[in-house]
Amino acid sequence: MAKKRQKDMWKSEINDLIRGACGGFLFGIPLLYTMEVWWIGSLAKPQLMMIAIALMFIVVYLLNQTEGFRKRRYKGLAHQAVMDTVEAIAIGISCSAFVLLLLRELTLETSLKESLGKIIFESVPFALGVALANQLLGDNSNGEEQEPNQVNSTTNKKGDELNATFADLSATLIGATIIAFNIAPTDEITMLAAAASPPWELAMIATSLLISYGIVFQAGFSDQQKRRQQKGIFQRPSSETIMSYLVSLLAGAFMLWFFQKLTFSDPWTMWLDHTLMLGLPATIGGAAGRLAI
Repeated sequence: MAKKRQKDMWKSEINDLIRGACGGFLFGIPLLYTMEVWWIGSLAKPQLMMIAIALMFIVVYLLNQTEGFRKRRYKGLAHQAVMDTVEAIAIGISCSAFVLLLLRELTLETSLKESLGKIIFESVPFALGVALANQLLGDNSNGEEQEPNQVNSTTNKKGDELNATFADLSATLIGATIIAFNIAPTDEITMLAAAASPPWELAMIATSLLISYGIVFQAGFSDQQKRRQQKGIFQRPSSETIMSYLVSLLAGAFMLWFFQKLTFSDPWTMWLDHTLMLGLPATIGGAAGRLAI
């Protein structure tokens, strides 16, 4: 019994961390593609970094008092909110550092001061997204599974498998287009694509798929149980994640062409590099779109 309780505690803790990280990606990914934030972070003085951390702690603490990223809440326990705040900031710092490494904005040649500045300033929106994880896209069912007849009724109302598949693909396309529309016109994609090499592009693909899967099927957002039971052509978690990623890449490529960052005379390798760089935020937008239906 004690081992089972300990196993459940670890499982709950891991799910909470995944939920927090996914909330951070949903909220903070656009600023990670903003060179102005890179510059501000690289030039920031230690005093400014400390002020940023202090302000981030205060705001995240206040958010954790109302909602936070955990399913279980500890009403009135200030020390628990402090611990959750420290965890939220740690998640934000870890995720932002990982993505900056993935984007090659942090390398072995980057100085410690510059690295710390970039990570701290980029982690602010991530930490806010962690603290808002439940409030943004929380599961209103509170973990309760629907009765089988309710699930069947819902499925019947939505139509056949083909309609369910089109609904998912359409939601993915809309969500990915909205995010890609804000990033595609900027020069950041060109800069990042120029610095990317095949191993890093493969890492970008793997990261995009993992984050998309985590947001939709693991983080506990927006009727996750119902999504696993939903029927459709690509409705298994793995196949749906891959198909949604391909749709997000298509949306990103179209946005790059629309804003004249790519033309049909450009080589296919250039299309591939730019599209994969935009694919990460577009995939996160596509996952958010699927949660909305």
